[in-house]
Amino acid sequence: MHPENPLRRRLLFAGAAGLAAVTAMPGSAHARGAEAIEPDIDSTGAWGARSPQGNIGVLQYRPSRIVIHHTVSANTADFSRAQAHAHAHWVQDLHLDENGWVDTGYHFLVSRGGWITEGRHGSLQALTGGRSFVLGAHTSGQNEQAIGIACEGAYHAGAMPPDAQWDVLVTLCAYTCVRYGVSSSQIFGHTDYGSTLCPGVYHDMLPRLREEVAAARAR
Repeated sequence: MHPENPLRRRLLFAGAAGLAAVTAMPGSAHARGAEAIEPDIDSTGAWGARSPQGNIGVLQYRPSRIVIHHTVSANTADFSRAQAHAHAHWVQDLHLDENGWVDTGYHFLVSRGGWITEGRHGSLQALTGGRSFVLGAHTSGQNEQAIGIACEGAYHAGAMPPDAQWDVLVTLCAYTCVRYGVSSSQIFGHTDYGSTLCPGVYHDMLPRLREEVAAARAR
């Protein structure tokens, strides 16, 4: 049993005569004209992110694809929300202090316990708006076209993602596809665009991910 429920979420749906929404908390986004399950995403403010070290570009169009990554962090057995926040700090510190980037390179992070955190500032607001996205730093040659989602852990040498992480990744990808009008066929791995082992076994699981995302969009 996981110590916390990683799948607190709400169903948003549009009816024939207009939009209806069932929400678990106020202020949720409305998916117009399509079904989507909106996952809980902890904003940069919620997990106490550092301020960006410069300006973050906002692209006034929708992304055309999603690129999946893994962070090559420890495959922790701590599935708590606190660990998800600690992991978000670890990634941001690495990208700011070691890489010299303006902020976390990924738009969103999915913890091994199934918690989602906003990575780069502004990503969550842009996603819920569905008309723009922030310029990330996750995949060379694709940052102006793709949302980058990174999974906590290292998935080389046969390591497999926990069910909680997989389930929430499917939910996040489905919601992102609906908000931005992206086909589930346009979900790729980092290695599709460069010489890298990222995202490990997740790349082998992409056909399943696309299939489950397509099914999630139809519910």
